[in-house]
Amino acid sequence: MRRRSFLRAAGAGGVSALLAGCTGTGGEQTTTEASGDATETTATTEGTTAGGESRTLTVGTYGSFVDAPSSSPGPWLKETFESEFDATLEWQTPDSGVNYYIERGLRGVESGADLYVGLDAQMLVRIDRELDEALFSPAEGLSRIDDVKEGLNFDPQGRAVPYDTGYISLVYDETYGDGDFVAPETFDGLLDSEYAGALLAQNPTSSATGQAFLLHTIDAKGEDSYLDYWASLKENDVRVLGNWEDTYNAYSNGEAPMVVSYSTDQVFAAESGEDMARHQIRFLNDQAYANPEGMAPFADASNPDLAVEFMDFMLRPEVQAEIAVRNVQFPATTTAELPEDFAQYAQEPPEAVTFSYDRLQNNLSDWTDAWAREFASK
Repeated sequence: MRRRSFLRAAGAGGVSALLAGCTGTGGEQTTTEASGDATETTATTEGTTAGGESRTLTVGTYGSFVDAPSSSPGPWLKETFESEFDATLEWQTPDSGVNYYIERGLRGVESGADLYVGLDAQMLVRIDRELDEALFSPAEGLSRIDDVKEGLNFDPQGRAVPYDTGYISLVYDETYGDGDFVAPETFDGLLDSEYAGALLAQNPTSSATGQAFLLHTIDAKGEDSYLDYWASLKENDVRVLGNWEDTYNAYSNGEAPMVVSYSTDQVFAAESGEDMARHQIRFLNDQAYANPEGMAPFADASNPDLAVEFMDFMLRPEVQAEIAVRNVQFPATTTAELPEDFAQYAQEPPEAVTFSYDRLQNNLSDWTDAWAREFASK
């Protein structure tokens, strides 16, 4: 979850305290299994080459997946994976994230990694639009692929496999103003005059959460009417800032009582003793936009078999629970058991909304470009 780096870096008030209590579940490791692919030995520990030679798995991801040792999943995943598999895991975190690999692909340069962790459907659509050659290959041979929740698989070609998911919702501050602020229950309610200037949202052309919220409005209002809806939001003085960090900073500073964010925000608040009244969750129309994150092996991976082993490792119940707690998202599988305190504050919507890859592939750029012309340019 890319918001982590901001929360960790923000030094003022409750924001910096929100991460202080993030802990993992400390899931136990399972025993190893014999592998039948050895050619010279009778049996090997899972993940060990036949000749006992240690391998290196290079995993690309976004920075905040690994850069907060006390809470990000990356360090725990590396330590746990290496403790069981006879392999070295090296994280690769280019500043531009997956764009780094797109650029390499455009220049005809090898990816330099075995798999990428942190894809969503919108990224995959953009990758496929910009590159003629496949950047990723189908993830074949996963033993736990059937554990992934129905509806989260977003790649019809089977390259990206979900490992967690977030729900984009409104977060609001009950203490705002006279102390009795209540967010509206519907998209139409956001247009009421009493909510003039009350909402902070992100630019859909530069923010994943902003794009998810835009897609939710398209689902709610339809392709023919969503721009009219945004025109009405603009008339009601919605503030659209560049990215999630910008909006959450403004929200934390009391500039508005509502912000587009995640339905897991109360997890941060509860762990740090924050005033929960400032972190209320609203699911407009009883819905939220689901934005699963996936992992996919690079088509030119040097260690494709080890990449598959790592992906299976990521789908284990205890690993899924640990990723959820550390990344403050929901597990992608049906088998993870969440800690009681996490499950109490991580809220799932009554109904999840998400667009398929096929629908995004045919429309995403048109939708966002039209929004930029009609909204951002004025």
